[in-house]
Amino acid sequence: MADTTWPAEQLVADAQRGDLASITALVEGSHPNVRRFARSLCATPEDAEDAAQEALIILYRKIGTLRASGALASWMFRIVRNECLRRARTMRPHAPLPDTAVSSAEDVVLERIEAGRVAAAVAALPAEQRRVLIMRDIQGHSGRTTAQELGLSTAAMKSRLHRARASVQQSLRATPRPTTGDTP
Repeated sequence: MADTTWPAEQLVADAQRGDLASITALVEGSHPNVRRFARSLCATPEDAEDAAQEALIILYRKIGTLRASGALASWMFRIVRNECLRRARTMRPHAPLPDTAVSSAEDVVLERIEAGRVAAAVAALPAEQRRVLIMRDIQGHSGRTTAQELGLSTAAMKSRLHRARASVQQSLRATPRPTTGDTP
């Protein structure tokens, strides 16, 4: 199983100060998580790969603008989310569509919009809830690992996870789903 932890805060801090070796290690260390984010948010594997690549390029170029070294996961999640949303808004006419027997172009767009709604709801969470939700539901860490990594008891981790999931659900209920207009 691949390592799914984010790079250490010291590495992030060194990269923020411009250390080239640290920046390179940070990009390489973040790659599995960024790809996982992109796969969960983008509608097609091709868009996910492109979004992940773009996010890593932004990380490489702009790591110095990150305010807090502990905010790397949230920052990367926003970058990936924004890139997936951008790709959904500008459906490229030359991009191959999925098998029409399985889904139509309209279904693909609606899935992308829905992924954007979920990403926005997660990004709006308080940082402590967002970290737990990302580690458990996006990165797939066990409850014990998540609690240990965040310095929480298992009960506290479960409580934050429950609040985070409830907040995301409430946000999704409050945000109207897009309609496709009249369908035949």
